[in-house]
Amino acid sequence: MSITRRIFLRNSAMAAVGTAVIPAFLTRAVMAQTEAARASGKRLVVIFQRGAADGLNVVIPHGDPAYYQLRSSIAIQPKELIDLDGFYGLHPAMASLKPVWDRGHLAAIHACGSPDTTRSHFDAQDYMESGTPGVKATQDGWLNRALQSERANSAPPSAFRAIALGTAVPRTLEGIVPAVAIGNLKDFAIGGSQPAAPDGFASMYASSVNAVLHGTGGETFDAIRMLKSTDPAHYLPANGANFPKAPFGESMKQIAQLMKANLGVEVAFAEIGGWDTHQNQGGANGQLANRLREFSDSLAAFWTDLGDQGGDVVVVTMSEFGRTAHQNGTGGTDHGHANVMFVMGGPVRGGKVYGRWPGLGPDQLNEGRDLTVTTDFRAVLAEATLSVLKAPRMDHVFPGISLDYNRLPGVVKA
Repeated sequence: MSITRRIFLRNSAMAAVGTAVIPAFLTRAVMAQTEAARASGKRLVVIFQRGAADGLNVVIPHGDPAYYQLRSSIAIQPKELIDLDGFYGLHPAMASLKPVWDRGHLAAIHACGSPDTTRSHFDAQDYMESGTPGVKATQDGWLNRALQSERANSAPPSAFRAIALGTAVPRTLEGIVPAVAIGNLKDFAIGGSQPAAPDGFASMYASSVNAVLHGTGGETFDAIRMLKSTDPAHYLPANGANFPKAPFGESMKQIAQLMKANLGVEVAFAEIGGWDTHQNQGGANGQLANRLREFSDSLAAFWTDLGDQGGDVVVVTMSEFGRTAHQNGTGGTDHGHANVMFVMGGPVRGGKVYGRWPGLGPDQLNEGRDLTVTTDFRAVLAEATLSVLKAPRMDHVFPGISLDYNRLPGVVKA
């Protein structure tokens, strides 16, 4: 099915790189030598774990005796987990991240989540990506609003200012600030002629009367040439970093590559699915363990690959909600409420689990079945945004919530 002009204009620059579509960036996405100056600042990477990860088996509250009472066959036993502080432990499949934790560059915030109690994947993801829980009418994503509110920078924005790894721009980045979805950088191997615009692109561009598209053709192909010059097909990660040969591993490798190429990346988004473990979740081994291993090994490789540049990067992870405290009859867990978030990076006060633990006793659970939310996910995102983008308008980024800057979690240094 061909892309209609209406959809093309609605999505403006939000096309895919490395697929059949060449991106058309808005006028502000100007390619300039000053991009490197902008790229030298801090960068924010947002990871979405789609499907509702089981936070109780990711960062295990082994110091709460109710945990083992609620999970007869899927609990991570004390001899299996990676102890963090005597109360919490990491799932053993996350061993690759323990050195990052030990060096103080990785933190967790437990009992995080949304004040909205929906158990719908679609609604919960929409609320978290829009940053407006319970409000379906929000038109843009919180990360796009953060870029809109970003403190002014003298350098012109890059075409790669806001990127998402995948075939479409996610809800998180929808909005008036141009963003681009990147499929596969390997398609831009150096050599050969400039990629040709697919049938329909040129005609849509030529016939458009929308002012935002005028004058962008040259910048579009300049961006393509700049991307090709990084020779993505022959990229070699640094410092012995070993990315998993899996979709999320490839996404994190490409984000590292784009950041290290000084293309002006300020924010990046990636996602990893497969967390909806209703059946046969497993304990130290099994379905969840396999997902966590890819997740952790990819993040650890990303951190290793960045080397010294990691000092200016903040990575924050999120999932739409957690899972039930009690395992179900099929060896899995169902849709729950609170979850765990991770924050990794140079400015992070790591080596600690943040957040108030609500307990897993019968009178402490949300609706008698889920971990209770004690930290609003927006407080974590706001702190990361303030640190990286210096966006002064948190009331614009997260409307409908009063964020007391003096009472944020304290995970990221100002």
